[in-house]
Amino acid sequence: MNRSTSLLNQGRRHAMAAAVLALGALQGGAAHAQAYPAKPITFVVPFAAGSATDQLARALGQSITNDTKQAVVIDNKAGASGMIAASAVAKSAADGYSVLITTNTTHAANEHLYKKLSYDPVKDFVPVTGLGKGGQVLVVNATAPYKNVGELLAFAKKNPGKLSFGSGSSSSRMAGEMLKQLASVDILHVPYKSNPLAITDLLGGQIDLMITDTSTGVPQVKAGKLRALGYSTPKRSAQLPDVPTLDEAGVKGYDMGYWFAAYVPAGTPAPVVARLNELLTAATKSAAAKSFYDNAGSEAWTTTPDELAKFQAAETQKWGKVIKAAGIEAE
Repeated sequence: MNRSTSLLNQGRRHAMAAAVLALGALQGGAAHAQAYPAKPITFVVPFAAGSATDQLARALGQSITNDTKQAVVIDNKAGASGMIAASAVAKSAADGYSVLITTNTTHAANEHLYKKLSYDPVKDFVPVTGLGKGGQVLVVNATAPYKNVGELLAFAKKNPGKLSFGSGSSSSRMAGEMLKQLASVDILHVPYKSNPLAITDLLGGQIDLMITDTSTGVPQVKAGKLRALGYSTPKRSAQLPDVPTLDEAGVKGYDMGYWFAAYVPAGTPAPVVARLNELLTAATKSAAAKSFYDNAGSEAWTTTPDELAKFQAAETQKWGKVIKAAGIEAE
């Protein structure tokens, strides 16, 4: 056997070996997906219990448990604008059992708000599916003297720096910053680990206002503890039909919503991602999820992993422009 023939045969053996390994990987991935989930799944939530993201995660988890007979554990890792939770999932095993149920905070806004992140929102994750979209409501304490947006802004203009707004997510913070920018008012920002914590201080009089997700704010409005002055998207909330949009209330061009989505660590096998996408998509149609969407004033929104990746890229660019226009410097 001459040298060229030997090299040719060696090349063929290598190619066959690679093909066998690839086939094994595919079969292993398929087998993994077929068995998935074979143990409890952990949904890691970047915000505190009671937040909108937490409520949605629990509704989806309940549905998946019903479908698969496997428990879904909710792990709330609040703080640092979601970075603690995102980092934890990024470092988890890439097997589909650690899922980040998150928002535009961790995967569109944070990279523009912080000079250094403890995770990469693109490289460290595989997108699974979108989960929902919604708007936010501007609320003040029910005892506050402001009966509408005009009165609030008039006071803010006459008393620059005297009013304060709280936020426990990037969506909430950006909503407040956009209000400041478009209305040309000076209002102090007070950060919180989550929106429910900010609501607590708003009820206690420690802060003057906030723009929060409806699932957190509306119950307090309906209980008579908070007063709703405006809604953040161009379309009014079905839950608060008598509350004008901020654009209608005179803050022209105001539009700031939020979205939920699911991600798993980079390297998670494609068949597992596909199975999780299937489970979560079905879960958004469950009675528990529908109840959440109705109560939160949001709507179900599902995607393929590729669609979510493209949407995230577009949203990241959009949030970057909004943050720059608001004059916010990375911390």
